[in-house]
Amino acid sequence: MLNYLYIFFIAMVPLIELRGAIPVAYVFKANNPEFNLILAYIVITLGNMVPVPIIYFFARKVLEWGKDKPVIGKFFTFCLRKGEKGGQKLQEKAGRGLFLALALFVGIPLPGTGAWTGTLAASILDMGFKKSVLAVITGVAIASLIIGLLCTLGLGAWIGITA
Repeated sequence: MLNYLYIFFIAMVPLIELRGAIPVAYVFKANNPEFNLILAYIVITLGNMVPVPIIYFFARKVLEWGKDKPVIGKFFTFCLRKGEKGGQKLQEKAGRGLFLALALFVGIPLPGTGAWTGTLAASILDMGFKKSVLAVITGVAIASLIIGLLCTLGLGAWIGITA
């Protein structure tokens, strides 16, 4: 049970998100055959999605408030610029296909393209909440499949080499 809680919290961490939680789940599975990967994926998805409403409704306001404060100002400005830049790129490339663009942005498992950044970009673009959540969860599903495939191939090869 503790392993599931562990991957839940890993999936909530910005920049790490499911890209870090899924490989950890595969390691747990390699060390414990009773570890349920399907349940792990559900737990990881929930952990990755928990911050989404908070980010959507509050992050932009908090970042705007803190951008000129000492100590935190530079980091908050960085986060705002990152979200604005991501939002502008999505808007330019997507036009009317913003939903699909946001889903693909979140779904491509590269640093800075996860649920946190995607939700912040959607908030900055004033994309509706329901549409944003659906696009982000679609992207999370895509990223999960990609990372899972990479882990299956990579971890399988690793176990084969070390066995």
